[in-house]
Amino acid sequence: METQSHPMAVDAGQKPSKIRIMLGVILFITLMVAYLDRVNISVILADPLFIDEMSLKTNPTAQGLIMSFFLFSYGISNVILGPIGDWMGPRKAMCLSILSWGVAVILGGLAKTLNLLYMSRVILGAGEAMHWPMQSTFVKNWFPVSERGKANSAWVVGLMVGPALAMPLFTSVIGAYGWRSSFWLCAILGFIVLPIIWFLTKDRPEEHKGVNAAELKYIQEGQREEREKESQAAADGNFIDNFKIVAKNGDFWLNAISYYGTATMWWGVMAWLPQYLKVARGLNWAQLGLLSSLPYLLGTISVLLVGIISDRYVKRASFSAVGLAGSALFIYLGATVQDNMTSAYLIAVSVFFLGINIPMSWSILQAVVPGKQIGTAAGLQNGTSQFIAGLGPAIIGYLIGATGGYLGGLMYLVVWGAVGATCAGILVLKKY
Repeated sequence: METQSHPMAVDAGQKPSKIRIMLGVILFITLMVAYLDRVNISVILADPLFIDEMSLKTNPTAQGLIMSFFLFSYGISNVILGPIGDWMGPRKAMCLSILSWGVAVILGGLAKTLNLLYMSRVILGAGEAMHWPMQSTFVKNWFPVSERGKANSAWVVGLMVGPALAMPLFTSVIGAYGWRSSFWLCAILGFIVLPIIWFLTKDRPEEHKGVNAAELKYIQEGQREEREKESQAAADGNFIDNFKIVAKNGDFWLNAISYYGTATMWWGVMAWLPQYLKVARGLNWAQLGLLSSLPYLLGTISVLLVGIISDRYVKRASFSAVGLAGSALFIYLGATVQDNMTSAYLIAVSVFFLGINIPMSWSILQAVVPGKQIGTAAGLQNGTSQFIAGLGPAIIGYLIGATGGYLGGLMYLVVWGAVGATCAGILVLKKY
């Protein structure tokens, strides 16, 4: 849909409304809840009662597959369902996504066998697949280019806050009521968010009654140059045409591969950090809740800082390169240091650096891909990255079983960080 003019003229002295700010808050809340649904399994894997009930004590590869099945499904479904979101619109697509993942976590809470738990994770992955690309579509539609660093950071910070809350929350809930209770809590939160999206958002600012003429003019003026370039570069196309346009974009693939490194390190740390700290480093449950949250608290700080700073300089690939290189370095240091508490702190710092790259990757994507293909591109980038990242938890589990320790698995993450930093470095040379 092309942007249409607002029916109201701008009154002299009229102050712009702030509906786009409200939208940013809503996007943050939805992603935070989504990540509660995704990461409760990380804490559950550190629960001996769950491990015994599912007969997983001697099978770390099967433990890793619980996260990997989600990521495989999530990755494939992103590629398939991202274009459907372009057709359906971000509001409807996001509501359908939330409804689907609510059903999935209920099935997870009911699971009596490992195979049924695997199935619930596959459904969760498919249900959440349209969510992330639609976040990016909302930002593309609602924010001027000059505010996108802050806008992307505003919702991406939910990715950090969700796990930061999840670790102490779920350790307390599981300790008091058992591992199934974490699934019931996730279901309740998801169904609370659903009406917020449906009643308070619209696909585009010109469709929202709360947006006054001054705010709409501000948004459209901030997107004018970008829209003019896009109108000359690409026409409306069907799903296949959109995929072809994106697939031929070399800068898109450099950014995507850089994001593969980010996603692999993110999910590797997310899936195995609680168990690593408890089993390999000997921390107790009280220490585990705090130190499992610390990485995401630090990540919250870095996401917010980079959003503010990057909008001043616009060229964002340099932030990505520094973030990926720093994250790889501190994972390496955390894996090799002797002191247990120092190891936990170093890995926490690695997530601080990882937080620098995550919003920048989506800001770069919005710069290199025309708006008419943004849902397709976001789905393709997020989908392929999550599929590749989905190999990580299982590969780490295999390396743990094969070597009897965690070092090899952590070095797998370091290698991916180096690959991602290299691709981001090439984008720096290309002036992004």
